Amino acid sequence: MTPKGDPGSGAEGAVAGAETEVEREPRFFYGWWIIGTGGLVQGYAAGVFFHGFGAFFTPIIETFGWSRGGTALALSFNRIQSGGMSIVVGYLVDKYGPRMLMAFGLFITGLGFIGMSQMQELWHFYAIMALITLGMTFGTFIPIVATAGNWFVRKRSLAMGLVMSSAAVGAMMIPLLVWFVDSVGWRHALLTVGIGFWIIGIPAVAMMIRRPEDMGLRPDGDPVRRRVTGRHPVPDAERRIPISTAVKTRFFWQLAIATSLGELVGSTTLLHIDAMQTFGISRTTAGIAIFGFALASFAGRLVMGYIGDFTDKRHLMAIAFYMQIIGVLGLVSLNATVGGVFLDQWGLLFFALFFGAGFGSSIPVRMAMIGDYFGRETYGSMLGIMSTVNSAIGAIGPVFVGVMFDVTGTYRTPFLILIVVLVISGPMMTTLETPSRVKARLRVAAHKADFTAKAEATGSEA
Repeated sequence: MTPKGDPGSGAEGAVAGAETEVEREPRFFYGWWIIGTGGLVQGYAAGVFFHGFGAFFTPIIETFGWSRGGTALALSFNRIQSGGMSIVVGYLVDKYGPRMLMAFGLFITGLGFIGMSQMQELWHFYAIMALITLGMTFGTFIPIVATAGNWFVRKRSLAMGLVMSSAAVGAMMIPLLVWFVDSVGWRHALLTVGIGFWIIGIPAVAMMIRRPEDMGLRPDGDPVRRRVTGRHPVPDAERRIPISTAVKTRFFWQLAIATSLGELVGSTTLLHIDAMQTFGISRTTAGIAIFGFALASFAGRLVMGYIGDFTDKRHLMAIAFYMQIIGVLGLVSLNATVGGVFLDQWGLLFFALFFGAGFGSSIPVRMAMIGDYFGRETYGSMLGIMSTVNSAIGAIGPVFVGVMFDVTGTYRTPFLILIVVLVISGPMMTTLETPSRVKARLRVAAHKADFTAKAEATGSEA
């Protein structure tokens, strides 16, 4: 059994040139507990909010008579606010770890849902959505993914596929959520959901640990190399790429914009149930279609997560975007007449299968790519910055679709326009540089920055 200790003391106690010995670790790697715990929280959040809030959307509109554009605008503000805070949250995860952030975030999220169950005015909805967004940003996606990314390197894509597949499992519960909302009313359902965040959050926070070195372990469960003359494991050295250097590269912005275009379309998932109802699909059937979407998304996350560790992720992302094109076409074809042919409801199959698989498979691959290109040392910060860009552009999706519905009276037109966005995103992904070339360039840039800084410091002292 490897002795446990403070991760910093191993580096301090290491002696240059000392021998190393390899010790076996327990068969079950604690990193998989991180994946399971984070997945539980992410799955619940996805089931009741990220994918499942559509179950509340229509009943709330019908209760108050609010416009879809005005209500969807709050969802767009949600993404803008989340994106703005993601940079801060990512930095704080790198610096302090996930526990305090998640405890604060999950408490605020539960409080927000409970508050929403009592709202009476549209401004209440906006204010409470801002509170929920604050809680979600601190308590779910960023700290969970950043922590998972720190525990895995070689198996990072698989780990991301597993932790993010839980979100698809949560989405599979949407038909049950729709039934629950219709049975007890949206107010009682929101109250229950809020309390659920507190029940799930307490044990989840206790399980989360920032990185394997904090337990004397190594990423992926690899055997620990320990100095004979020291007491604690010495973490593998990894060149830290300054954030300021990374965000100045053309590669960063090409990746950020390409993934943001996909996010622009993905952000409209909260409106899919309402869109199906306007196309003549019953609320129950729409819930079943969303279940199919979640099932395909689950499969896509697991499959792409597995093959992403030994396949070019750039091509996998392009495939994911093109599958979503087929899915969106299936959505807008519902009960439509094209060339004198009535298409009936066959599009539900294409929507569920292709949009679900495409949307789901893009997520773990995108998360793993950030780690592949920028490393573990600043993974949380880079994830936060990337999420900010994604959210800023993705926020356009819900309000664009909602306003276009208010203007044209149909969801078909805005969703057809969004297909063009997905067509553009594919080539942007396939033309990205490889991780090895980007890392080499970043190391050179970081070395030059260090040399320049030292030269300037020496000059000022002289």
